[in-house]
Amino acid sequence: MTESENLNNKELKALVSLLEDDDVEIVNHVEGKIKSLGTYIIPYLEFEWENSFNPVVQKRIEELVHSLQFELLKEKLQAWKANGGKDLLEGVWLINTYQYPDLDYADLSKQLEQMYYEAWLEFKSDIHPVDQIKILNSVIFNKLHFGANTKNFHSPGNSMLSVVLQTKKGNPISLCVIYMLVAQKLKMPVYGVNLPNLFVMTYKQDDVQFYVNAFNRGLVFSKKEIDEYIANLKLSPNDRFYEPCTNEDIVARMLRNLINAHEKLGHTERVDEVKELLKIVESTES
Repeated sequence: MTESENLNNKELKALVSLLEDDDVEIVNHVEGKIKSLGTYIIPYLEFEWENSFNPVVQKRIEELVHSLQFELLKEKLQAWKANGGKDLLEGVWLINTYQYPDLDYADLSKQLEQMYYEAWLEFKSDIHPVDQIKILNSVIFNKLHFGANTKNFHSPGNSMLSVVLQTKKGNPISLCVIYMLVAQKLKMPVYGVNLPNLFVMTYKQDDVQFYVNAFNRGLVFSKKEIDEYIANLKLSPNDRFYEPCTNEDIVARMLRNLINAHEKLGHTERVDEVKELLKIVESTES
């Protein structure tokens, strides 16, 4: 049994009531004590927030809850990384819970399952891969109306899969993630490719390989176009510009996008926190 579970409601209430104190040292001590109790106390803190009429106390409770939830998120992300980042949806869901901590993994999975079903109804396994991509493009971009978020390209919401699924607008990588997850459910060998300044996908199986740009409604293109793109950027060719990247690469890039979005909004604390998450994903420790 944890220390927090040894405390009864009366003791917890007394502890939270000390957040009203004007003495900064006392408040800091109380906040440290509450944090040490762990995530077990979050529901109680939320209850106290709802029943408080003191905006200062409410603000302090909000910060405590966020701090506890953030520590839990880091633990989950470390576990995901340690497991080899096998489940891409889990990785992007964890990013999503940074901003929406109550989001259920099953909710995202259910929405993607529905998209898969829509695609499966029209899908044909015995046609050329390019024609299969055209079917998937038709479902995702025409029937379901997903598209590029050109008006709010740098919005933090573009890195939140739940927001993209709701608004049907996203940045290159969030649209690619949705596309890939649906394609892979259809047993299509579609993977992410980390290009500079642009995230795309590749269809790669045996001797067949081509590329797909989800930000441009599933435009199909070849290695030659990537060669030209890299040359225009005055960069040297690199295998990573042509070959599938890992799920860790995808989650790391989404986190970098999120950092950039919060930097543009001047959210210094959030920038620092997301950098902590990125450090976990980029860690080379086993």
